[in-house]
Amino acid sequence: MDKLPSAKIRDSLEQRIIEGELGNGKRLDENELSNFYGVSRTPVREALQRLAESGLAEHIPRRGTFIRSPSLSQLVEMFEVMTELECMAIRLAARRASSNDINALERENETCREAVFANDQKKYYEVNARLHGRIYEMSGNNFLANEARRLHDRLRPFRRLQLRVRGRMEESMAEHDIILEALRAGDANRAMETMKKHITIVGVRFNDLVSNFNMIMGNK
Repeated sequence: MDKLPSAKIRDSLEQRIIEGELGNGKRLDENELSNFYGVSRTPVREALQRLAESGLAEHIPRRGTFIRSPSLSQLVEMFEVMTELECMAIRLAARRASSNDINALERENETCREAVFANDQKKYYEVNARLHGRIYEMSGNNFLANEARRLHDRLRPFRRLQLRVRGRMEESMAEHDIILEALRAGDANRAMETMKKHITIVGVRFNDLVSNFNMIMGNK
């Protein structure tokens, strides 16, 4: 029986890709990966399917699955759309969220803080993803929530890369605190402004993104 679920295999593959161990264009062989993870081909095949759905790999019939990172321009465009979706979600959440909703969000935020104190990027990323998922739900708009989750999932490895930049976890945590304060006060404008800053890729963040993107692509 397989002990490692496909989701964990996918997470591991993403991490190996963003760390440069698995380069752009590399063929992901099912048998090789099955041996590497000590599982059957079924969870590996499922993980590769999820990886392809996220846009980080491409499945070519009769040839296999290959790592295919999006172009830099496509990545920037996706972050632009992600920013708008997140801002819309937080604006609606500021109007529609209940006190219980905000209390639950604050508990997730405190778990994020624990990850910052422990300098645990993996835990911070995982809890941060749950926190943003709660905000989508708090918007009260299921279509928006589903679209935001889909794009958030596609940007997973690149959002994770951002946390490797020195000081970014602390900066992200400070932005969370402002967003939570604005939500509690029902201040949609302040929540939106901070969320836009939280997600937008401009200035130094853009330079960091380019540097990390080049690392994934194997560019010098």
